[in-house]
Amino acid sequence: MILLGIDIGGTKVAFRAEPDGADSHESSFIWPESGRVADDIAALHRHAEEVLARTGQSVAAVGVSVPATLDADGRVTSWPTRPSWRGLDLVIVLGELFPRAELRWGDDGDLAAVAESHASGLADLVYLGVGTGIGGGIVLGGRSVPGPRRGSCELGHLIVDRQGERCDCGRRGCVQAEASGPATLRRASAARGTRVSFAELRHGYAEGAGWAVAAVEHSCAALAAALVGVGELVRPDAAVIGGGFAAGLPGFVEETARQAARLSRPGHPPPPIGPAVLGGRSSLYGAVLAAKGGTLA
Repeated sequence: MILLGIDIGGTKVAFRAEPDGADSHESSFIWPESGRVADDIAALHRHAEEVLARTGQSVAAVGVSVPATLDADGRVTSWPTRPSWRGLDLVIVLGELFPRAELRWGDDGDLAAVAESHASGLADLVYLGVGTGIGGGIVLGGRSVPGPRRGSCELGHLIVDRQGERCDCGRRGCVQAEASGPATLRRASAARGTRVSFAELRHGYAEGAGWAVAAVEHSCAALAAALVGVGELVRPDAAVIGGGFAAGLPGFVEETARQAARLSRPGHPPPPIGPAVLGGRSSLYGAVLAAKGGTLA
C-alpha cells in the first residue's frame, strides 16, 4: 500500500509516493499552458496513473496541499492564478483518481509549516514559502494556527505597502504582490529594460548587478516587514523561508534576515530567520504528513 503526498502549486504539481517495503520516490509535472481546468485535471490523471504504475501498489491514503481557497466541503472558491478552477469540487476529482483511498487535504502554507515544525523540532515557528505565489503558516505549541475549520493562515496577503503593486486578490501591496517569484522578476525586468529569466536574475544577483540587487532587496524587505509584524504578535522561536524561488536564489534568505534586523526595536528583536529545513519541498512533505494522518489541530 502507498501513502501519497501531492503538492498542487501554481506552476507545477509534485508527488511523493511512499510504498510499503520500497524506497520513496518523487516526481512532478508542469501545468498545461492552456489554463483550462479540464486540461489540468487530465494532466493530473495522467501523472497519477504513471506514479501508480511505477509502484504497482494500491493507494491507502492521499494527502494534498493546495494553494487555492476551499470551502468546508472541498470546493474551490478562489484561486486567482488558475481562475478556471473556481467551483471545482476537489473531493470528487480526488475520489475519481483514488477511489479506495482515504483523502485528506489542507492549505499548502499550513501544511508546510507543520512539516517544518516536525523536521526542525520547533514547536513555535512561522513559515513563508516564496514561489509562484506566497504561502505561509504558523505553528504554535505544535498546533497549526488558526486551526481546522477556521480558514488558512494567509500570510501572503498581509499588506506591507498600501500604495504597492496590485495583487491577484484585487488589493494593493500584499506580500505576494511585492515579493513572489513573478513579482521579483517583473521588477528586475523593468529595471533592466528587458525580460529577465530566473537564471538571469540568479546570475545577476550573484554578480551584484544593480537591477538584480534592487529587485531582490525590495522583495526581501517586503518579506521582512511581514515576518517582523507577525513576530510582534506571536513571538515564534524562528521564522523559516522556503518555496522553490527562495530555495533557488542563494543569498535571498540571508538578505531577508538583514532587512528584518533593520526593523528591530529595542528589547524586541525579530525572530531568527533562516532557510526552510525541507527547502522547496515543505508543502510536499506536509501533504505526506496529512496522508499519514498528521493533523493540523
